[in-house]
Amino acid sequence: MKAEPPTVLVVDDDSAVAASLALLLRQSGYRPVAAPGPDEALARLAEGGIGLVLSDMNFRRGTTGEEGLALLAAIRARHPGLPVVLMTAWGSIELAVRGMRTGAADFVTKPWTPEQLLSTVATALALSDVGPAREADAPSREELDARAPGFALLAGRDPKLVRILALAARVAPTDASVLVTGESGTGKELLAEAIHRESPRRDRPFVKVNLGGVPTSLFESEMFGHVKGAFTDARQDRAGRFAAAAGGSIFLDEVGELEPAAQVKLLRVLQDRSFEVLGTSVTRTVDVRVISATNRDLGEAVSHGAFREDLLYRLNLITLRLPSLRERPDDVPLLAARFLDELSRRQGQSLSLARDAGEWLAAQRWPGNVRQLRHLVERSVLLTGKERLDAADFAFVAGMDEGARRGSAETPVTRTLEELEREAIAASLARHGGNLSRAAEELGLSRAALYRRLEKYGIGA
Repeated sequence: MKAEPPTVLVVDDDSAVAASLALLLRQSGYRPVAAPGPDEALARLAEGGIGLVLSDMNFRRGTTGEEGLALLAAIRARHPGLPVVLMTAWGSIELAVRGMRTGAADFVTKPWTPEQLLSTVATALALSDVGPAREADAPSREELDARAPGFALLAGRDPKLVRILALAARVAPTDASVLVTGESGTGKELLAEAIHRESPRRDRPFVKVNLGGVPTSLFESEMFGHVKGAFTDARQDRAGRFAAAAGGSIFLDEVGELEPAAQVKLLRVLQDRSFEVLGTSVTRTVDVRVISATNRDLGEAVSHGAFREDLLYRLNLITLRLPSLRERPDDVPLLAARFLDELSRRQGQSLSLARDAGEWLAAQRWPGNVRQLRHLVERSVLLTGKERLDAADFAFVAGMDEGARRGSAETPVTRTLEELEREAIAASLARHGGNLSRAAEELGLSRAALYRRLEKYGIGA
C-alpha cells in the first residue's frame, strides 16, 4: 500500500508567498495546507496529521520575529516531536539561531531557491524519523554490518561505538550536515567516508579539506576557486574544493581552526549553497553534502566568541561523537588483531597476537587513540621481526617511543631510524644473552646481516 505524502503546514501572512510555497510543495509530492498566523496554525495542528511546519518569523503585528519564536515555543510544547523549519531574511539569521536554540529543526533564508527549500524540508522530515539513539535500539555489530557495510572499516564492538555508528547509518541517506567530534586519532575521517559511502551520493566525489592547513588569505581561492589574474600568482583558472565536490560530499576537517573572516565566507556558501569564484562576480550554485570534524569543543568556542553560533548550527544538524579508545578498552585487542591481519596480507606473513599482549594493550591509556595503536603495532612488527607478538614486545617498543619523546623534549636533535635500529639490536641481544642466532631470528635478519650491523654500530656480541 502506497504511503500518504507528508502534509506540510505553511504559516505565512503573505498570501502570495503561501500560495507560491504551496504550489512548489504540491509539485514535489507533498500535501500543503496554509495558515495565515499563529492562532490558525495552532488550531490546524490540533486537528492532527501534520508532518512538518514551515513557518515565517514575522506576522502582521511587527518585524521583530518574537511572534515566530512564540509560535515555535507553543508548537514545541504541544507537539514536541514535530519538525519546524523557520523562514527568515539573511539579515535576521540571529533570530533564526534563537529559533534553533528553542528547538527548530532548521531554517532557510529569504530569498530561497526551490532546490534549497525542498532539500531543507526533505532533510528535516528524514531526521524526524531518525530520532534519538537509544541504547535499547542499538543493533548488534553483525546487524549493523549487514545493514550498512560501509561502516565496516570502523572496527569495534563496544556498545558506545556501535550506537554512534548505527545513528550515522540512519543519517547517511539524508542530506543533513553532520559534525563529527572526538579526540585526535579516533577515526573522524573514516566515519565521514563511511557516511558518504552509505549515502545516495556514494558514486559522486568525496572531497577532503584540512581547514587547519588553509591560510585565511587563501581561503576563498582554495574553497571557491579563482580565475587567471584574480591575484598576483593566479596564472591560470583553478576550480575550488566546493566545485570539485559538486553532487557529492565535502569533508571539512579541523573546522574549529577557522579564523573569523573565513567563518563568514563558509557560512555564506553553506547557507545559500552558492559562491562566487574569486575574480568574478557570477554567483554559482552547488549541490553538496557537508560533513565536518573537530577535536575542539565548539560550544565552548562559541561562548568565548571564537566561533560563530550561526555557523555551528549550519554544521551540526546531527552531531556524532566518537568515543576515545580508553572508553572502549575491550576493543583494543580486536583493533590490534585487525592491524596485524592487514600487515600479514601486505607482507605475506602470518602475524598474530599473544593473549598477554591483548591484556597489556587494553590496559594502556592511548592518548593518541586508534592512530597511536596502529603506529605501535606496525613499529612492533618492524622492530621485533616476530610473527607472534607478546606483551614484552609491545612494552619494549612503547618504551623506545616514550624514550624518544622524552629525548625530543630535552633536545632539538631528532632520533634517526639508525639509532632506533641500534637500540632494537642491543635490546634483542640482551634478551637472548648475546645469542646471535636467536637475536637474528627475532629481528628477522640473517646472521651475516646481523654481523654487519654489529660492526656498523660498534656493538659487541
